[in-house]
Amino acid sequence: MGSGHYFWAILYFASLCSASLANNAKINFREKEKKVLDQILGAGKYDARIRPSGINGTATYVTVNMFLRSISKIDDYKMEYSVQLTFREQWTDERLKFDDIQGRLKYLTLTEANRVWMPDLFFSNEKEGHFHNIIMPNVYIRIFPNGSVLYSIRISLTLACPMNLKLYPLDRQICSLRMASYGWTTNDLVFLWKEGDPVQVVKNLHLPRFTLEKFLTDYCNSKTNTGEYSCLKVDLLFKREFSYYLIQIYIPCCMLVIVSWVSFWLDQGAVPARVSLGVTTLLTMATQTSGINASLPPVSYTKAIDVWTGVCLTFVFGALLEFALVNYASRSDMHKENMKKKRRDLEQASLDAASDLLDTDSNATFAMKPLVRHPGDPLALEKRLQCEVHMQAPKRPNCCKTWLSKFPTRSKRIDVISRITFPLVFALFNLVYWSTYLFREEEDETF
Repeated sequence: MGSGHYFWAILYFASLCSASLANNAKINFREKEKKVLDQILGAGKYDARIRPSGINGTATYVTVNMFLRSISKIDDYKMEYSVQLTFREQWTDERLKFDDIQGRLKYLTLTEANRVWMPDLFFSNEKEGHFHNIIMPNVYIRIFPNGSVLYSIRISLTLACPMNLKLYPLDRQICSLRMASYGWTTNDLVFLWKEGDPVQVVKNLHLPRFTLEKFLTDYCNSKTNTGEYSCLKVDLLFKREFSYYLIQIYIPCCMLVIVSWVSFWLDQGAVPARVSLGVTTLLTMATQTSGINASLPPVSYTKAIDVWTGVCLTFVFGALLEFALVNYASRSDMHKENMKKKRRDLEQASLDAASDLLDTDSNATFAMKPLVRHPGDPLALEKRLQCEVHMQAPKRPNCCKTWLSKFPTRSKRIDVISRITFPLVFALFNLVYWSTYLFREEEDETF
C-alpha cells in the first residue's frame, strides 16, 4: 500500500471523528437545554399560578404588538368585521432566568402555554374567535436568559363594529380592536404598546368594498366597581369604495327617472303606453329601493341613500301623476270643444231661422240703427275711452305666454312644461345632494 493510500485513510478517519464529535456536541447541547428547562420549570420549582412581581414589587408590565394578516369582511347589516392576526405579548419573569452558556443559548422555545404564567388578556368587543391548529397549534413561547418571555399566537376574530350610516354609501367607519385584563387590576397588571410600530399590516391588504386608510393605537383603561383595568385599543379607519355603489345604485336610479320622462313625449291618446311605462318604472324603482334596504340594518335615522332613492321614487311617481293630470285636462279640453261646437251649431241654427223669417215676411218693418253715433251717446263714449287706454298703455309681449300660445290645449301645455321642469328640478336636486353630502363627508371626517 502506497503512501497516498495511507493519507486518504487518515483523512477519512479524521472526518468521521469530527462528525462524531459534532453530533456529540449537539446532543450535549440539547441535553443542556433540557437541563435548563428542568432547572427553571421543574416540579416544585415554578408555579404558573403566581404572577411575576414587577420592579420593586410593583405591577407586571406587558408590552403588546400585533401583525394584521387579513381582514376578510366588514358586515354592514350585523355591524361586525373579521380579522386574522398574529398577536404577541412580552413581559419579564425573574424566576425564568438561566445561564446562556456563554451566549450559545439565545432562548428556549415552548409550545405549551400552560407551563408559564400568562396575562389574562381578552378582547372586549369580540363576538367569535378561534385559534389555528393546522398542522400544529400556531403558538410558541420563547424564554430569554434575562427572564423575558415572548408569547406569540395566530388567531381569527369576529369583532363588533358599531357604525354610523348617516352618510352611507359616502361614509367612513372606525372599527376598534379592544384588549383588556379580565381579572388583574392596574395595581397588578398593566398593558403597554410596544415602542416603535406596535401594529403592522400586511402589504397589499385587499378588501372588497373598503380601503384601510390608517390606524391609531391608544389606551382605554376602564373603571368598574371592582377596580380599574388596563386596556389597549386599535382604531382602524375604513373608507367605503364608492365606485361599486355608483354603478349598482346611482346610475340605474338615474336611468329609471329619465325613462319615466319618456311619457311626456308620447301622444296624449297613447293611454296604454303611458300607463304601462309609468307603472313599470315605479315598480322597478320600488324594487331597487327594497333591495338596497335589505342589505342594511333598520336604523332610526335617514341615510344618504334613503334621500336619493326617496327623491328618485318621487320623480317617477310624479311622472305617473303628470299623466293623470294630462288625461284629465285632455278630457276637459275635449268637453269644452264639444260645448263650443254645440254653441256654434245653435247660433248657426238661430241665424238660419232668422234669415228664413226675413225672407218670408217681406212687409216687416226694420228699426234701423244709426250709422253714426252722436258724441253724447254712452256707447260711443265707452268705445273712445277704451281706445285711449290701449293707446296710452301698450302691452308688453310675454315670451312664456307667446310660446305657450303655440299649443292650443291645456293638456299639451302640461306635457311641454313637464319636459322642461322635471329635468331642471332633478338637476338642481343632484347639485344640492352631491355638494351637501360630499362636503359633509369631509367635515365629519374625525379620527
